[in-house]
Amino acid sequence: MAGIGRFEEIDAWKEARDLARAVYHVTSLASFNKDIELRKHMRRASVSVMANIAEGFDAASNREFLKFLGYALRSATEIQSHLYVALDQGYVDQKMFGSLQEKTVTVKNLIGGFMRYLRLRTRSHRTTP
Repeated sequence: MAGIGRFEEIDAWKEARDLARAVYHVTSLASFNKDIELRKHMRRASVSVMANIAEGFDAASNREFLKFLGYALRSATEIQSHLYVALDQGYVDQKMFGSLQEKTVTVKNLIGGFMRYLRLRTRSHRTTP
């Protein structure tokens, strides 16, 4: 991939890492001790976002990379949904909820932008018969 030598250079991955840190911090709060399963799901989903971006980076083609970015996008959406449960159960307050939702939206926007870039790049590199 021209211009990017390592997955750690991808902005979406950097922001996903920040999101995972935030999710781990929030789910370490005592309020989450009541709901170990939700904590596990939120942590797994946050790690999945990072991992799928990284794994996709080493894919054999842009098409395959796009598939992994799609998985990352869906995992980010899963975090958003879990945050509503955490809010509704009183595990997070409105401020924390808003902050995490904002981080998640940022990650999703970066992934979506990267997907658009790869799709255009894939189309422009096709050979015409």
